[in-house]
Parts: sequence; C-alpha cells; structure tokens
Amino acid sequence: MQGYVAIMILLVVAGTLFDVVHKGSARYFFDNWRKSKAKGAKEVSGGELVSIAVQTAVVDVMTSGEFCNPKRRFAHLLTMYGFIIYLVTTVMMVFCYVSAETPAIVPQLWWLGGLMVCVGGYWFWFFIRVDVAAEGGSPFRVMRADLFVLSLLASVTLGLIWAYLQANGSPVARLVFGLYIIATTVLFAGIPWSKFAHMFFKPAAAFEKRITKADGTAENLPTLTRDDPEQQKRHSMELLRDAPMDMGLGIKREPPHHY
Repeated sequence: MQGYVAIMILLVVAGTLFDVVHKGSARYFFDNWRKSKAKGAKEVSGGELVSIAVQTAVVDVMTSGEFCNPKRRFAHLLTMYGFIIYLVTTVMMVFCYVSAETPAIVPQLWWLGGLMVCVGGYWFWFFIRVDVAAEGGSPFRVMRADLFVLSLLASVTLGLIWAYLQANGSPVARLVFGLYIIATTVLFAGIPWSKFAHMFFKPAAAFEKRITKADGTAENLPTLTRDDPEQQKRHSMELLRDAPMDMGLGIKREPPHHY
C-alpha cells in the first residue's frame, strides 16, 4: 500500500507540472506580474507584499473569501478541510503506523474528514451548482469539467464504505476496495484533464489580484464605484447620479430562480 500511495503522490506532482506547462499558467502569471509592475502607479514595498501574502492566505485560502454565497463557501470549506484531514490521516496510517498500533484518534479523524468531504461535496453537487440551483439543470448531467469532484466523491465514498464493510467482516469488502482503488487512481492520475491543479493556482491568482489593486493597475479594470464623487462627475453618470446603489443588482437581492 505504501508503494501505491507513493505512486499517487508522484502522479500529483507530474500531473500538476504537466498542467502548468501545457496551459502556460506559470508563464502567464509571471508575465502578467511583470506587466503589472511596469504599469503600476506605485511600487509595492516588501512590507506590503508580506501583508498581501498574509491576507491572501487567511482570506482567500483558509476561509475561501472569494465566495459571496455563504452556502457555497461553507460547502467548499467542508470539502477542502475534510479532504486535507482525510488525506493526512491516510498517509499517517499507511506510513507511520505499519508495525505500531494506530492511535484511536487517527482513524476517527479519517472518518471525520471523509464525512466532511461527502457532506460538502454532495451538498454542492445536488443543491448549489449554478446549472442546478439557478438554471434548473439536472444534477445527473456530467461533463469533463466534473471529473475532479466526481472522482473525489467516488473515492472518499467508496473508502468509507470499504472501511465499514471491512470492520464488519463483510465478504464484499474486497470488491469495494478494488473500486476504491480505481476511483482513487482516476482522481490522482486524471489531473491533466480535471480541476485538481486549480487548488495550487487559485492562491497565486488571488495574490496577483491583490498586488494589482495595491499598485494601481487593478488588472485594467475600473476602480471607481458609482458612489465615488469623481465617478459621479462623468457625463455618462448623469442619469444615474441620484439612483439607488442597488439599482441593477437584482442578482444580489434575490436568488436566481428564473428558469
């Protein structure tokens, strides 16, 4: 089992590197950063860089602050932290407690992490996805972009079922274990065709976005809002000068259920 886990780790590294090279993500990130520094109205100091890095880690990564929908955010946090707990405890049980007795807390955390993944993942899949919640699409419509979440749910679900069956001495446990291995292999070997690698890119993208706001380029997007005095002086804002701030933001006033 140690050899299999080691192979999966190598697949994650190789798949992520292939994804970076194939999509040119790293080259785009650094090119964009250089352009931003060249166009920036102000230079970002080292202290500001550290502050931005901390904000990115705490707000964008640890608490998923980019999600405005609280349900979507909570489901994402459940899945993310559940997967981390599940993955770490799996590695611990495979590599650290081969000959020694596993402390009771480790498998308990493994179960907790797996259940968190299932609750967050299935909640998202059946009730929160945009094409299901807002567009009335079927939750059973599958696309290639769904490979990551579906293989993750299949792997964790089958892992929990296998653990339960094995603990109760069921003869079906071996069959479920085989399916568990297949689903897990698809999860880690399918990185070049799934969204698995985005968990490494999103922090970098969030950091770059905060940098562009700090140096004034703001990714070439408008920085003035409609209630800004300088913005209201513009001729194009004449008709909207006294309009309420929530005008035109119906999508934020009510859930989108217009299918």
